[in-house]
Amino acid sequence: MRLFVSEGVPGCLPVLAAAGRARGRAEVLISTVGPEDCVVPFLTRPKVPVLQLDSGNYLFSTSAICRYFFLLSGWEQDDLTNQWLEWEATELQPALSAALYYLVVQGKKGEDVLGSVRRALTHIDHSLSRQNCPFLAGETESLADIVLWGALYPLLQDPAYLPEELSALHSWFQTLSTQEPCQRAAETVLKQQGVLALRPYLQKQPQPSPTEGRAVTNEPEEEELATLSEEEIAMAVTAWEKGLESLPPLRPQQNPVLPVAGERNVLITSALPYVNNVPHLGNIIGCVLSADVFARYSRLRQWNTLYLCGTDEYGTATETKALEEGLTPQEICDKYHIIHADIYRWFNISFDIFGRTTTPQQTKITQDIFQQLLKRGFVWQDTVEQLRCEHCARFLADRFVEGMCPFCGYEEARGDQCDKCGKLINAVELKKPQCKVCRSCPVVQSTQHLFLDLPKLEKRLEEWLGRTLPGSDWTPNAQFITRSWLRDGLKPRCITRDLKWGTPVPLEGFEDKVFYVWFDATIGYLSITANYTDQWERWWKNPEQVDLYQFMAKDNVPFHSLVFPCSALGAEDNYTLVSHLIATEYLNYEDGKFSKSRGVGVFGDMAQDTGIPADIWRFYLLYIRPEGQDSAFSWTDLLLKNNSELLNNLGNFINRAGMFVSKFFGGYVPEMVLTPDDQRLLAHVTLELQHYHQLLEKVRIRDALRSILTISRHGNQYIQVNEPWKRIKGSEADRQRAGTVTGLAVNIAALLSVMLQPYMPTVSATIQAQLQLPPPACSILLTNFLCTLPAGHQIGTVSPLFQKLENDQIESLRQRFGGGQLEETFDLKAKTSLKPAVVETVTTARPQQIQALMDEVTKQGNFVRELKAQKADKNEVAAEVAKLLDLKKQLAVAEGKPPEAPKGKKKK
Repeated sequence: MRLFVSEGVPGCLPVLAAAGRARGRAEVLISTVGPEDCVVPFLTRPKVPVLQLDSGNYLFSTSAICRYFFLLSGWEQDDLTNQWLEWEATELQPALSAALYYLVVQGKKGEDVLGSVRRALTHIDHSLSRQNCPFLAGETESLADIVLWGALYPLLQDPAYLPEELSALHSWFQTLSTQEPCQRAAETVLKQQGVLALRPYLQKQPQPSPTEGRAVTNEPEEEELATLSEEEIAMAVTAWEKGLESLPPLRPQQNPVLPVAGERNVLITSALPYVNNVPHLGNIIGCVLSADVFARYSRLRQWNTLYLCGTDEYGTATETKALEEGLTPQEICDKYHIIHADIYRWFNISFDIFGRTTTPQQTKITQDIFQQLLKRGFVWQDTVEQLRCEHCARFLADRFVEGMCPFCGYEEARGDQCDKCGKLINAVELKKPQCKVCRSCPVVQSTQHLFLDLPKLEKRLEEWLGRTLPGSDWTPNAQFITRSWLRDGLKPRCITRDLKWGTPVPLEGFEDKVFYVWFDATIGYLSITANYTDQWERWWKNPEQVDLYQFMAKDNVPFHSLVFPCSALGAEDNYTLVSHLIATEYLNYEDGKFSKSRGVGVFGDMAQDTGIPADIWRFYLLYIRPEGQDSAFSWTDLLLKNNSELLNNLGNFINRAGMFVSKFFGGYVPEMVLTPDDQRLLAHVTLELQHYHQLLEKVRIRDALRSILTISRHGNQYIQVNEPWKRIKGSEADRQRAGTVTGLAVNIAALLSVMLQPYMPTVSATIQAQLQLPPPACSILLTNFLCTLPAGHQIGTVSPLFQKLENDQIESLRQRFGGGQLEETFDLKAKTSLKPAVVETVTTARPQQIQALMDEVTKQGNFVRELKAQKADKNEVAAEVAKLLDLKKQLAVAEGKPPEAPKGKKKK
């Protein structure tokens, strides 16, 4: 690999230090280039540092490059490090950029420079002192240490800007600065000129806005208000006074929802989840939940919106799962489709359609697109060497073969990948291959397959991307992944497989094959719509009138940005193609990954058994949504966000506003006589509301959530400063002031209830019911803050919205989901006592849980019978019988029955 750096560019400091740590573990060629040299061919502006990987891909984010080097060194990611990196990007860098600009470009000194970063430096110092560790994430140096050291070094290498009272920061900085990789990095970038080496770089940067007072925590007293013009204040007051009359009429409900000429027609898809397993929290935030937020927002904007999803049901994975569970593929699909639908229903996902791909419409539309591609010369045949099982009389798809890995010797490697060494495998390379169905040894034979000629379609794709990407809201990772595939040149892709469970190939000689799932899965969006309405082409063959938003995790990007567009462009039938491709990074679980087999992580059907409401899950997943980089679910952070942001900030403000109306004014909104301070607050709330709109229009879902919390903090500050509970006991003027503050506060609460609707729909509806918010105001969100609860409006009964999460409750859940639960979709090991009477009072579990346990009992029973038929070792049989009996006990408890007494031989 090759690392490009430049003298005098501050971002090169941490990457060089990280590269030095990885020395010996990877061969890195370091090239020093000029700051104006373009080393990334697809970027229009010069950019360093850049890491060119051996694969030809490029990394050009400082944090991403450093992370890559640390991973090479064997470092394991952790949540605390990720939090530090987010803080460095959002809080430290703006403050530090200002300080360096003032120092180097403007020639300022002392507190004029230090004032910009003092809060940030104090934050680091307090964190180091509080945890009593030498490094930011613990006892050993981490990625966070190197990234923050590299950012701070140009400023802090001058002792004048390293305050002596920040002793923990001083010790940390000196420890890192004396390490050899850091010293070499500093010599390379600063060339013994100190911070002045950065002058050419900094002179080209825009002049920063002042950052004094910038918040580094979520404490209300550190919130900074924007400067407002008199015109902005006047406009906010005018909009407020118009009130409900400003609201347009509600759009009439359609069924089915179809595009309307002259309106904005928004078609939203969420990546189709594989039907053969249960989605975990990362799957949920990566597609369906993110798309749901945008769909709900679109409806609040009165855009004509259709949101669809469904289960992806064809392919090898389904056939394999059917074999494992002793069911037919159709039975597997029916079973797991219900499980998926139940999970998304609990999470309050507002699909207009939740369908499936095993339908006649899927076959019809897929075959039609294939025939159009074939007719136009974009499909061709080729011979492929493949394993064939003579006993089963079929060619074997890769997952139907097991054998010894040719690389590491692992004896249970799959035909596509070895789970032990992780290397990709061609099934014919396996040693001692076996058919998974009958365990006989397959033979290598030639077979014909069909290929999509992507190289022939590449020019059309490039032209379409050239028209689509400018001005679109494709996420940066989606653009990067797409461009990296194109940079290497598209390759022909096989579109058929030797399976029975799939869309049949309508071509002579291919009757025993089906379409490869990656070819026809994205066509599922079209067929699901066709099952919803016979006028589906008004959505899917109407690119002039339809705005298509597609949500997914980053691993799904090529199928949506390359494969389906190529298929649709080649079919030449005016298909609607994606306008905005929204891809997330990955959500990890605590310090690792979600794992069903190891019982690690929270899966969709388990969340509802935690006692934590669905809206709290929605809020936290959206708060940590992995937008720019991978993020991690953390039980400790969930507790903190629930108790601070929801309970103490949002819930506290809305509850107080409503309670003041009930307690002091008999449940009726009082008269409001706005002072200049009140009018400024209206303008600040309006400004934040408009920022919320700007962010959600660009699908920056996580950032828009911060706007809601910011308005709530403004509301809490407003109440604290004005103290209506004291003023209500004072003079007539004081009582009038208490009325104004209470009326304005409860209207802010009403606004927040609507802004919350995309994120926390149940909480939103609860607030609206408590405030008796008029129905039109519940369904439309304008860009101005309106008085929707005028004087004299009667509210309902106010009650708390959120409950505190306790440490012992969260610790119990951490233990439960850290590998302590069953491998299946739930943990039903009843906490039984020795008294049978207690067992008999256990309530019946959900039907899904009972069915899954019944499946386990059947599976284990068959295994025991096989062992007995094979006359296996008695000890082995006894162990498996014990497992069977334990499963039967769990089933009895789940059904609400007392477990049967163990049956044994009668004593003579």
